[in-house]
Amino acid sequence: MKIICIGRNYAEHARELNNPLPAKPVFFMKPDTALLPPHNPFFLPDFSNDIHYEVELVLRICKHGRSIEDQYAHKYYDAIGVGIDFTARDLQAECKQKGLPWEVAKAFDFSAPVSKFLPKEQFTSPGNINFGLKINGEWRQRGNSKDMIFGFDRIIAYVSQFVTLREGDYIFTGTPEGVGPTHIDDRFELFIEDQLMLAFNVK
Repeated sequence: MKIICIGRNYAEHARELNNPLPAKPVFFMKPDTALLPPHNPFFLPDFSNDIHYEVELVLRICKHGRSIEDQYAHKYYDAIGVGIDFTARDLQAECKQKGLPWEVAKAFDFSAPVSKFLPKEQFTSPGNINFGLKINGEWRQRGNSKDMIFGFDRIIAYVSQFVTLREGDYIFTGTPEGVGPTHIDDRFELFIEDQLMLAFNVK
């Protein structure tokens, strides 16, 4: 399986990082080794001094597809979860400055904790899903899928022009504003609506 991540998909998040709004989806990938095993803490890596959290809704792909049309894209995912795209912001800044790829800052081991998944049918409207992140009991990020620049179907259709989607792949769909640094002893709690989906500690 592979993990596909959409960048700059919420206008306010793009602005908080002083990035221009994209005219088409921006995506990058993480390997399956980026998944955090269930019930494990996240250990801050020693190669970065500025690991940021980014909470995101995550789609689970349910069948093989390439060059998918927007009107059929909804058939290619069957469940929605929530995850964290951990980012080594200092390494990312260095990569940007030198015009280099971002993998060193995004694709490192355990950089993609993902919750359990809820069946798509459980949601009245995929275009109106509240989600968020609490750290140490305080809300740090809150978002709603209605604020995405590119919705789920557009993301799936666009990515599939370049990369074949396979059953079991994950798509991180972008983070809202409010990203920030991660610290040792932080307690992360990820929510969809009012349901706690995933919790873990930072070590």
